[in-house]
Amino acid sequence: MIVRSGAAGSLVKFLPGFNGSLPFELESGYLGVGDSEDVQLFYYFIKSESNPKSDPLLLWVSGGPGCSSLSGLLFEIGPLMFGPKIPENITETVPTLISQPNSWTKVANIIFLDMPAGTGFSYAKTKADQQSTTIQACQQSYEFLLKWLVDHPEFVSNPFYMGGDSYAGAFIPIITQIISDGNDKGINPKINLKGYVLGNPYAAPDYDNYKVPYAHGMGLISDEFFESWKKSCEGEIYDVIRPDNVNCSEVVQTFQTMVLGINPLHISEPLCMPPLLRSQEGFAHTRRLLEKFNHLTGATVPSSKFCRWLVYIFAELWANHESVREALNVKKGSIGRWERCNHDLDYKGTTIDLIPYHQKLSARGYRSLIYSGDHDFVITFISTQAWIRALNYSIIDEWRPWIVDREVAGFTRTYSNNMTFATVKGAGHTAAEYKPQECQTMMKRWFSNDPL
Repeated sequence: MIVRSGAAGSLVKFLPGFNGSLPFELESGYLGVGDSEDVQLFYYFIKSESNPKSDPLLLWVSGGPGCSSLSGLLFEIGPLMFGPKIPENITETVPTLISQPNSWTKVANIIFLDMPAGTGFSYAKTKADQQSTTIQACQQSYEFLLKWLVDHPEFVSNPFYMGGDSYAGAFIPIITQIISDGNDKGINPKINLKGYVLGNPYAAPDYDNYKVPYAHGMGLISDEFFESWKKSCEGEIYDVIRPDNVNCSEVVQTFQTMVLGINPLHISEPLCMPPLLRSQEGFAHTRRLLEKFNHLTGATVPSSKFCRWLVYIFAELWANHESVREALNVKKGSIGRWERCNHDLDYKGTTIDLIPYHQKLSARGYRSLIYSGDHDFVITFISTQAWIRALNYSIIDEWRPWIVDREVAGFTRTYSNNMTFATVKGAGHTAAEYKPQECQTMMKRWFSNDPL
């Protein structure tokens, strides 16, 4: 089977908010997937800033589901970031972009893909195609990749990796498996698949079970409360407690109240918002700005307090500016307001246990790097360790620190079947956002098959 080309993207030499021409090669645009190409998937492609002919090709997907890969580009692993200065007329001025020196594009070619349809600038032409399941979204991503490689044959021989973080853990192993199966079936172009990388990933439905032990280990709850939880909730699933287990329900409710003021994305950073804010990740800079972008109103924050949320609003201001959309080759009228995370996505998660996929991929010899910011309270590193432990792989490199600039950057362990686990010390849910230098070094070593 041979896949035909689709309509590819266009080169972008200038971006509003960035001073001068871009110091790297950026391409953006759409590729249609499906029988009638009614699903239009938007992407950003950045060539490696080192050796694009031989460096790995990484396809990066953000979590959510429904969070744009522009988050990965601007906040985590891409070569651009927002400048620290807040514009005086913030609702009308294009936010400033500056270079991000610790980009993964220093060591890899990266495709940032908005998937499923309804995410970022990706869209569907029909209402039926707006709906997707986990498997459908993964199949569409594979079709996208095949068409992209037809249009970019110079990258077919590059070592290829899938990558993503958070809920992308529900996509990446499946897409990787589909790629592997496609290679076995002789589908062309054959992808030079080497493995995958996941940060603080979703993997199994019981990940919330580890929130209480994590909170205890990090000093958020007392020894006595922890013992009470163990006694009352043994054998229970955190968010699916049996109706007759009243004691456990009460303990969990008390626990949730205790940690209500903790920032789940990074337990040491200020929450900067009322705890009942839905996961839109908004932040109150001014009442007028929040009203304009449909975020929670009236939750003002002292200007002296560091609040990471502000930069997420910069992304919405930037991506919704007409000049930005024109520069990125966004089709007029294709979507309404761009949202960093679309929480109204018409998507159904149909695969809840990803562990069998990890097992199959490891059995086929593919490499995997699983890393966890150790201050993440959404998907804790101990929950990730638990499902990796359940794989029952032999340990070939014992638990040890990994070092960047003569400082401990985290701890790592290597297993048989080409799997590496690493913590990123002091990082939150999206580790590279908090520790960019350490994560760039981690990836450089891992891509080069060097020990962390």
